[in-house]
Amino acid sequence: MSYGISSSYLICAYCIHVRFPSSRYNEDIYITSHPNLYFSQDNGTYKGVKLVSGQELFSPQLIVAPSFTFPSTLGPSPAQVANSCDAKEKVARAICIAKNSLKPEVANCLVIFPPRSLYPEQITSIRVLQLSGNVAVCPSGMFVTYLSAMCDNVEEGKKLINAAINALFSVPIPGNSEKSAADSLSEHIEEKPSLLWNALYIQELTTGALDSISHTMMPDEHLDYNNLLDATEKLFRKIYPNEEFSSVTSLSDERLDDGGSELDP
Repeated sequence: MSYGISSSYLICAYCIHVRFPSSRYNEDIYITSHPNLYFSQDNGTYKGVKLVSGQELFSPQLIVAPSFTFPSTLGPSPAQVANSCDAKEKVARAICIAKNSLKPEVANCLVIFPPRSLYPEQITSIRVLQLSGNVAVCPSGMFVTYLSAMCDNVEEGKKLINAAINALFSVPIPGNSEKSAADSLSEHIEEKPSLLWNALYIQELTTGALDSISHTMMPDEHLDYNNLLDATEKLFRKIYPNEEFSSVTSLSDERLDDGGSELDP
């Protein structure tokens, strides 16, 4: 299993295929504005896509960003599709970073929490995808985990994702650095990876004229960017404690590193 390096299409590709566990991931798993779309000859329903890498992916539904454009032969434009929609679902998503795998000796894995597996009121499944540094999505020795669940409102979505995060990770409690004997004992019984950083956001899933093709906003619109630089610096120092954050290298230093100045014989 491999995944792309660019975060822009990484998230987009994950949003497209997170609902289908049988889907494969590839380093070129992003879709251009005009991919090859496969439709059934019998009823014209969507069947799959052919990526720029040549890989073919088949699934009953396709989720794309609002900027995605369809060939004119397939029907209305994305703007017309969006305007024709009156029913919207929501997708709760989260991105987590940890130093340890969810399961020892397993680098990449997919976890599914069925309904009522986390709490009695849970009515939908929660899908969790963990990717490691060996697929070029994060530094070596780190793990990035993506969570998603369908929901009717923001409160339900946050409850679903937070329940899964608490079940998978050891979440630090602010201002509580001391651990009780009971906490230490529970850690020995079941060790969970420590959560270094996470972001939770809610997206609206819009289904248009093509019932099997849906549009959803990119997460950048809903992420909270307040104090983003401070949070980034804290995460950097936690991951790389011996490295300097945002170091500045002068042009003269770069020339010396390349083998000396121009005056050298």
